Amino acid sequence: MSMQLFIGNKNYSSWSMRPWVLLRQAEIPFEEVMLRFDSFTPDSRFKTELALHSPAGRVPVLVDEGFAVWDTLAIAEYVAEKYPDRQLWPADRQARARARSVCAEMHAGFGALRSHFPMNIEAGLPEVGQRILREQADVQGDVDRLVQMWSELLAAHGGPLLFGGFTIADAFFAPVVKRLVTYGVPLPPVIDDYVEQVQALPAVVAWTTDALAEHDFLDFEEPYRTRA
Repeated sequence: MSMQLFIGNKNYSSWSMRPWVLLRQAEIPFEEVMLRFDSFTPDSRFKTELALHSPAGRVPVLVDEGFAVWDTLAIAEYVAEKYPDRQLWPADRQARARARSVCAEMHAGFGALRSHFPMNIEAGLPEVGQRILREQADVQGDVDRLVQMWSELLAAHGGPLLFGGFTIADAFFAPVVKRLVTYGVPLPPVIDDYVEQVQALPAVVAWTTDALAEHDFLDFEEPYRTRA
């Protein structure tokens, strides 16, 4: 039996996107199980179905031979250990430590960017992006940190991705890339190039295509629009 990955709406669920892109780009077989958002109340269909697989009550959840793994970092580590031949972390010890560091930073940080730039692949909101960057210095600070981090990694490892070839780090930053595109965030040329490289990954193309086909408008995920 192949692994199952329980995810939420592809247009909105940045947490779901990370392990999905990781598995798909690494050509690891899995079954996608979509639990579309209806609401997040305890009695919602989404929460009720998810409770059958994870006590945490959030997506994503990876289920392998009846064993559930939740949290994107835990899923990434589990998959990397199960498929060592895919080289999902950099081979070099120091590079591997740096990759884990930046993934953990993404996992726990960038709160202002997450809050003010929620993932919304279907939308084009550059005017909102300009306003938020003018009004919210902490969002600009998060963007500046991304530019610094990515620039250093691309220079150190020669690109085109953060550690040369595709790794867990690129999967972790793929949702941020989609946010930067949605909100039209101005970026230096070297970072624009990285954004285009990530967007061109087959797994990211596939996720984006599916997100655009959903046509679900969920008002609780839409702080900037009242309709699609």
